[in-house]
Amino acid sequence: MIQARGLAIDVAARRVLSDASFTVAAGDKVGLVGRNGAGKTSLLKVLAGDDDAAGGIVLRRGTLGYVPQNPRPRTEAAHTALSHILSGRGLDSAAARLAELHQKLEHDHSIASIEKYSEAEERYRMDGGYSGESESRRIAAGLGLRLDRVDLPLSVLSGGERRRVELARVLFADADLLLLDEPTNHLDSDAKTWLMDFLREYRGSVIVVSHDLALLDASITRVLHLDSGKLIEYRGTYSQYQAARRLEEKRLTSLAHRQQAEIQRLSLLAEVMRRQTAKRAKQAHSIFTRVERMKAQRVTAPRRERKVKISFPDPPHSGRIVLHSTGLAKGYGGPLVFRDVSFEVERHERLLVMGLNGAGKTSLLRILAGQSEPNAGSFRLGHGVSLGYYAQEHEGIRSGVTVLAHMREQSDAEERVLRALLGMLGLTGDIARQDAGTLSGGEKTKLALAQLVAGRHNLLLLDEPTNNLDPPSRSGVARSLAEWPGTMVIVSHDPEFVEALHPGRVLFMPEGRLDYWDEDLLDVVSMA
Repeated sequence: MIQARGLAIDVAARRVLSDASFTVAAGDKVGLVGRNGAGKTSLLKVLAGDDDAAGGIVLRRGTLGYVPQNPRPRTEAAHTALSHILSGRGLDSAAARLAELHQKLEHDHSIASIEKYSEAEERYRMDGGYSGESESRRIAAGLGLRLDRVDLPLSVLSGGERRRVELARVLFADADLLLLDEPTNHLDSDAKTWLMDFLREYRGSVIVVSHDLALLDASITRVLHLDSGKLIEYRGTYSQYQAARRLEEKRLTSLAHRQQAEIQRLSLLAEVMRRQTAKRAKQAHSIFTRVERMKAQRVTAPRRERKVKISFPDPPHSGRIVLHSTGLAKGYGGPLVFRDVSFEVERHERLLVMGLNGAGKTSLLRILAGQSEPNAGSFRLGHGVSLGYYAQEHEGIRSGVTVLAHMREQSDAEERVLRALLGMLGLTGDIARQDAGTLSGGEKTKLALAQLVAGRHNLLLLDEPTNNLDPPSRSGVARSLAEWPGTMVIVSHDPEFVEALHPGRVLFMPEGRLDYWDEDLLDVVSMA
């Protein structure tokens, strides 16, 4: 159970929540919703104890499991995925001890060694170690982690696989309260379905932030809507919240218009009376006082969701062959993730990279962007090519550097031009001077996209560019990129985004096989 009273939260001197009070009781499944930058991630951090509130009280009872927006296992990279998941219940050290004694037993068959192993094995069994291993593997498989990867060290897993391991560890811990920030990011459709079922049946309480509307509708019983510093509670599923929200917005809009019309009518009347007799002027003063009181008490009409429209400049001219790779291979100390990947990308082409999680899609893009070295093979850019890279984990966005400074790294344009580019994506006002490390996940995505626009590139490497975006922003980014005539290499689990871009060819990983795009592949985009 968690209880908040009079909660206030500031982000970079900007108040995102004021005087919020709510309770999440045992068994509650709560969806926390709101536009990008509204403060959802900041609220979860405060509830988890990772950040301090500007004011108010947070009371927690029971155990807590927290999955941030970009979870990374906080353990030694040599640990296996299985041992890290088991650490959710403290079973990892016992499993390591048992493995150590078993290894010694192979060389020492003395009665003392046998007894020591037997005692440790019995203790592990009594503590639920063996059933825990089975449950850990079941959860990992449900989240899309292949069984042959569970016993590998974390160091050889891809970024997406490590995120699944961390989510699996928190789910396995069986905490009384789960705080989940965008848990479906990077999950394929089967894993999303499994997670929906898991959360629906979960015995504890859940607060989840997600732009995956199906997850919210299937799993929650209450909604907390955060906007303009206020937290409003709605009972029911996400669909019921949407219907109630539409009615409330319609009512508030109508009331705001009526109040404004009455304020204007009384103000005009008082102004006319003020110029008449002394008695009338005295009455006008009373009316002005009433108008000021009405202004202080009037409601604000809900903001309409602004359509995102990004104007990517026409790309500079390049040679016909934009990118050429030969025999690329990549590994991380274990088996190679992929080998002998060779392909060419021509001017104006849109190449979609598909493959199961762990197939090396992100690793390939990092190599092409110059962020990582291949184990074998090479690649070269064509004549006149300017490359822009959108990194899935926003590695290029650094704490301690302002949003505007990040933009200046891409362009020497005047500040008003850079601010206009940020404004196209909804990053307006004081956000330009804000530390980029304090941005929400959705705001970091928008900053990274604004940097691509400012860079005037003709080749874009896009690794899951719609993750963390709210639905209106996601649609706007898709429309803008669809109209851009440059060259793209794309990794995405978002079928609507892929459909909007109309890719010409597909590179299947890890085998490196090229084929022409077929609309039937949309059914498997979310799974690959």
